[in-house]
Amino acid sequence: MAGATLAGPLGACCFQTVQHVGDPRGTVEKIAGVDTYVARPSGGGADKVVLFHADIFGPLYVNSKLIMDFWADNGFLVLGVDYFEGDSYDFHMDEKGFDIGTWIKKHQERTAVLLPPWYKAVKEQYGSAKFFTVGYCYGAPYVMDLVKGDWITAGAFAHPAFLSEDHFKDLKHPILLSCAEVDQTFPVASRRKAEDLLAEQKATYFVQVFGGVQHGFATRGDPKVPAERWAKEESARSIVNWFTHFSE
Repeated sequence: MAGATLAGPLGACCFQTVQHVGDPRGTVEKIAGVDTYVARPSGGGADKVVLFHADIFGPLYVNSKLIMDFWADNGFLVLGVDYFEGDSYDFHMDEKGFDIGTWIKKHQERTAVLLPPWYKAVKEQYGSAKFFTVGYCYGAPYVMDLVKGDWITAGAFAHPAFLSEDHFKDLKHPILLSCAEVDQTFPVASRRKAEDLLAEQKATYFVQVFGGVQHGFATRGDPKVPAERWAKEESARSIVNWFTHFSE
């Protein structure tokens, strides 16, 4: 039986976005039959690989692509698996009467089917690499599952959903939590309980909290609002620095 809920289901903030401006440079390729955004470092190396678990806007949303490109610019090969199979939420934003509950349930079930063979294919293709993993909102539980295993070097998530106390127990690898001051999905009490659980097991962890921003800031913050822009960019920098630290 799962422990108490710490990060709840999707709330209103999970469906809000400001689309960012930029020219993604990655490519969309098939891995285990699933469309995957691939952002390669300029040197073409594949010794450090980041597995990107997107929020409900998916890895093919421009905001996600630009974050992955940034990490690639810092020397990582980044793989963003489209577990929404071309049916991410941005295609339904203006759809009246859209049943979000049914949509989420369908994709959680499909994600559980798609990820194991995708992970297997990634390990076979990049077996000599060090692997890292990051998740946003919907993607956070998959990160926490991976850092309990044996093949991930370190993980990170920002403004999570769908996490229980059990996700924070028996961790084998470092985890970074990038959090918003205002987050109805992962409120202050839950964040502090998560930190207590990490401290009790003497996990290797880092918690950052950004004031003046809300759930979604790291992928969908408004670049025209200085506090949101800084938090978004600093979160991405912190995660790449975290991964770099454990890649040496």
